[in-house]
Amino acid sequence: MARHQTLAFTPEPEPDIGIFAMAEDDAPRSRRDRHTPVSVFRPGHAPEHDLSAFDLKTGRDIFTDPYPLALFNPARVWESLNGATLDGDHLAGNGLFTKPDESPAGTAFDILRTRVSQAMAERGWRRIGITSPTHGCGKSFTAANLALSLARRPGSRTVLIDLDLRRPNLHSLLGLSPTGALRDFLEGTQPMESLFVRVGRSLAIGLNAEAVADAGDVLHAADTAQALEAMEVQLDPELVILDLPPALVSDDVIAMAGKLDAVLIVADGTRTTAKDIRACETLFEGRIPVMGVVLNRAQDRGLGRYRYGKG
Repeated sequence: MARHQTLAFTPEPEPDIGIFAMAEDDAPRSRRDRHTPVSVFRPGHAPEHDLSAFDLKTGRDIFTDPYPLALFNPARVWESLNGATLDGDHLAGNGLFTKPDESPAGTAFDILRTRVSQAMAERGWRRIGITSPTHGCGKSFTAANLALSLARRPGSRTVLIDLDLRRPNLHSLLGLSPTGALRDFLEGTQPMESLFVRVGRSLAIGLNAEAVADAGDVLHAADTAQALEAMEVQLDPELVILDLPPALVSDDVIAMAGKLDAVLIVADGTRTTAKDIRACETLFEGRIPVMGVVLNRAQDRGLGRYRYGKG
């Protein structure tokens, strides 16, 4: 019985990072514009309240009113996650920056975090997916660095989740050991605490140990939407960074339409073409707002109109 407990590719060193225009005010509506109630699931018996709010098939209470939110203390739930320590040498070896003065790219990621966080806050958005046209553009590298930069803000909470289910790699990039399959959390058979780890008081990471062949089916499922909603209720993060698969390789990313507020596209200046980026923009049009484009290793003259800053 599914349950969402309510308590309890290669990185590129020394990259050139370009940061591009954010979503316009007339961008397609995100999931935040849709009046979708939060559903929090728990195993157990029929509640004392009206049986119309009880799912007889699954035996779960289904709450759609705001009052259950008051039942959670996100700070306590956050502390209940298993603690993890990141090794600075391992991160540096993979081109990840824990301090902005370690590299010019570290500063670029701090600029990126500020632009993204401000744009998301202005729109009342919380979830942003990081994708790329194809493999090898540095999307996981970007997602991890963005999350690390966001987590350095005092008093903040950031969640990073490896949703590249076919090729999970965040744990290797970060030097962490996943404890199970993330699909078990998404399908509600394992609680968040069994798969998420906490780094300090400001970063929680959802790791994945097993590749998923039917990733598109899993991401389409209503259980995935419910799991992400329950995670937000429990942890109350300011931003959720979702490391997604490449957009032009499968339907996995567009399967997340309605489950994301925006996407950030990572392009590789040595291989990505303007045609690739336009294909991504067309794919997302009317489905998921595009927050902007990050150009990694900005050297390709064919991407002139996308280049920003050092290149």
